Amino acid sequence: MVNGYRIVSSPTNAGGGKCLWAFAEKDDTQYFIKQFLKPKRPGPSSPGSEQSKRRRLALCEEFEQRHRAIMRVLTPDMPGGGHLVLATDFFAAGSTYYKVTARIDTSTLDQPQSLDPRHKAVLLKTLMVSLQLLHGIDVVHGDLKPANVLIQKQGTSAFYVAKLIDFDDSYLSGNPPAPDEIAGDSLYGAPEWLRYLQQDPSVKPRELTCAVDIFALGLMIHQYLTGGLPGYLDRYSSPADALNAGAELVLDSRLTDQMRGLLRGMLAADPRARPRVGTVLTALKDPEVCELRYRRPGTSRSAVPPPSAPAPAEVTHTTGPGELPLSRVRGIARLVPPELATCPPVATEPAAPPTPVTPPAPEPPGAATEPEAPKSRVRIRLRDPRS
Repeated sequence: MVNGYRIVSSPTNAGGGKCLWAFAEKDDTQYFIKQFLKPKRPGPSSPGSEQSKRRRLALCEEFEQRHRAIMRVLTPDMPGGGHLVLATDFFAAGSTYYKVTARIDTSTLDQPQSLDPRHKAVLLKTLMVSLQLLHGIDVVHGDLKPANVLIQKQGTSAFYVAKLIDFDDSYLSGNPPAPDEIAGDSLYGAPEWLRYLQQDPSVKPRELTCAVDIFALGLMIHQYLTGGLPGYLDRYSSPADALNAGAELVLDSRLTDQMRGLLRGMLAADPRARPRVGTVLTALKDPEVCELRYRRPGTSRSAVPPPSAPAPAEVTHTTGPGELPLSRVRGIARLVPPELATCPPVATEPAAPPTPVTPPAPEPPGAATEPEAPKSRVRIRLRDPRS
């Protein structure tokens, strides 16, 4: 028993990050209970100096205030909050903190990219309505990623909806936890969030706003539509890491032009350039924006462009004024008239006379001989059209 909740399953941290979780019962109602592994609230008999305990206690009080502040503005009965799975209780038992939510069906659709455009649009719009509700009261989810979205059918409807869960890392816009306390998934983190986490002094807490969620949402939309994240080079650990290094993210070429333009804005390195969630929601009114179309000629399925093939070895010729090596001929091939494109090379000046050689020794009498084909050298001269 923990604070009146009877634990009915073995605690585990599978998918729980810095927490243990289990199922529990209280007053004939089933719950999901989460135990935080840190911080630990110090007591009078806790080890450490008084100064150390005061410091740890201050961290715990900040932790409590942040969670209670989010619970005050996000309540399970709030209008429009039907797709938010919110906490119903938060408490400390001894030195350990716990949070409780209603037990729900945690099944989810694994491959939303398999849905047709209309169903994708409905799914994304339900996610954005929930996010718009958060941002409307200046709450940053702080850990937006596919693992924290349950994709389920609602009742007998043929459409899937998104349920947003896990608000443990949420904070008020512009007021995040300290860099050594903030949490989240670096794969979906925004560039400014990553620099803040790395304690870059140029990033102030006020810069961590709802735009952090917009960046993660852009990555998720790309993943829900195509089955993968935007491309970036292997030397970067995440999309944010690539952008902070000045690299670009490569969007799937099958996306519509409208969606590519929308995602470029959502995935901007500068948070001020990202659209608000209402703008994204408006863009999805037309389900066709969620279509995947035939690839443009010359594009590769790989999100990251393959490395360039090594240049072919250049065939050398004796060249004079106006002559070009073969490698340059390829570059001007488009300037050659089509009727001449397949003509064999033409010698534009007489071949040089062969160098005199010593005749071979005569063959024995009676030996069969064949006349030897005369040897020649051909010089190719192409005039550069630009001269």
